[in-house]
Amino acid sequence: MIISPVFLDAYRVLLLGSGAREHAMAQAMASSPRCQRLWVHPGNAGTEAWALDQPLDWRDTSQLADFVVRNGIQLLVVGPEEPLVKGLVDHCRQHPLLQNLLIVGPDAHGAMLEGSKDFSKAFMQRHGIPTARARTFHAAQRVEAEAYVQQHAMPVVLKADGLAAGKGVLICNTPQEALDGLSQFWTEQKFGEAGAKVLVEEFLDGIECSVFALCDGKDYVLLPTAKDYKRVGEGDTGLNTGGMGAVSPPPFATHELMERIEERIVRPTLHGLRSEGIDYRGFLFVGIMKVGEDPKVIEYNVRMGDPETEAVLPRIKNDFLEVLIAAASGRLRGLELLVDPRFAVTTVVCSGGYPGDLQLGYPMAGLTERDCAEDERLFHAGTKREGSVCVNRGGRVVAATVLDRDLKEAARRSLALAKEIRFEGAFCRTDLGQDL
Repeated sequence: MIISPVFLDAYRVLLLGSGAREHAMAQAMASSPRCQRLWVHPGNAGTEAWALDQPLDWRDTSQLADFVVRNGIQLLVVGPEEPLVKGLVDHCRQHPLLQNLLIVGPDAHGAMLEGSKDFSKAFMQRHGIPTARARTFHAAQRVEAEAYVQQHAMPVVLKADGLAAGKGVLICNTPQEALDGLSQFWTEQKFGEAGAKVLVEEFLDGIECSVFALCDGKDYVLLPTAKDYKRVGEGDTGLNTGGMGAVSPPPFATHELMERIEERIVRPTLHGLRSEGIDYRGFLFVGIMKVGEDPKVIEYNVRMGDPETEAVLPRIKNDFLEVLIAAASGRLRGLELLVDPRFAVTTVVCSGGYPGDLQLGYPMAGLTERDCAEDERLFHAGTKREGSVCVNRGGRVVAATVLDRDLKEAARRSLALAKEIRFEGAFCRTDLGQDL
C-alpha cells in the first residue's frame, strides 16, 4: 500500500501527455526542490530527460499500478482530456494499490463537462450559468435538425457532442452551410463517434478568453487568463485548429470582468459540481465569450488548454509542484498565487498541411543552436528523436514563448523565436496579439 504523501518533503511524479502543454508542466515541476523524480509518458523529444525506461499503457490499470508501486510514485498529473473522460481516475481510486495516490484530474463524472457538450449545456442550465442557447440532435433526428437549422438565425454554431481534439466546431453563415455542416457530422462522419450527437447553438458575437481554475474539491485558485487563436490563417481565417498561439493576459480581461466571471460562472460551476456529488480535483478551463460587458460560457475543458499553458505557466512564480500537491490533497485554501506582471506570447510552429494532411518526418533545425534567455521558452509538441536529429511528427510541433512588459514586443520576439525553428513546410501565424 502506498503511504499517503501529503506531508512528504520530496515527491516522485508521473505526468501523462505528449504535447507542449506537458513539456511546460514538466519543466515547471522539475524545477521544484520538492521534485525528487519525474516521469513523462508518452512525452516527446523535449521531455526525453524524464522518459520511462519501459512501455506503459494507462488504459491497463494493473500495468499502471505496477509502475506506480515499483517506482514509489506519489503524484499522478493527467495532462490531456482523453484519460480523464475514459475514467482513469475512477480506475485508480478502485485499485487497492492506488488508494492513496494523489491525482490532479477529475473523475469520469466531472470529466463529462468536456466529454459531452450536451451534458455540460444541461449542467449550465441547471445551475443558472450564462451560456448560448442550444438544442441537441441525434443522427436519427436529421430531418428535424435540418428543418431547425434552416429557420435558425445566422450565423449558427454546430458542435460535436464528444471529444474531437478541438476541431469539432463549425460556424455556419448561411442555412446551406449549416446543412452541409450536418452532412460533415452524419454523412461524411468527419468527427467519428464524437459527432453522433450535434449541438445547434446560438452564435455569440464578442471576444474570447480562457479562464483557468485549479480546484481541490472544495476551494479553487484562479490561474492567469489567456486568449488563444484557433483559426489557422492570418486575421482569424481558415479552418479551426487545436490552437496557433496564445497571449496572457489579454488586456480586456480587466479586474471588473474577472470579478463578474468569478461571481456568475466560476463559483456557480464549482457549487454545482459539489451539489451533484462530484469531488472535482484538477484544472477547470472555462472558455468565455465577452458579449458587451457580459461573460458567457462557450465550453468547459477539464484540463489546461494548449497552447494557453505555454503562456500561462511561465507567468506563475509559485512552486508549481507545491500548487498541484495542494490541489490534489484538498489544501488550496489560503494559497496565494504569485504572477509575473509581464505579457507572455506563444507562437506555435506547425507542420505543412496542418490541420489537414500533414507533411511529417522532416529534420528540424533551430532547437539547439542557442540557449534561450530567461524570458524565452521553447516547448516541444509534435517532435520525435530519430538518431541524432529531431523530426516533426505532429501538426503542432513547437511552441515559442516570450515574456515582455510590452505586448507588441512580446509578440514580435515570440514570432522571431518561432522562425528560428526550421524544417520543410514549417509555418506559423504572424499576427498574434494584433487584435488586442
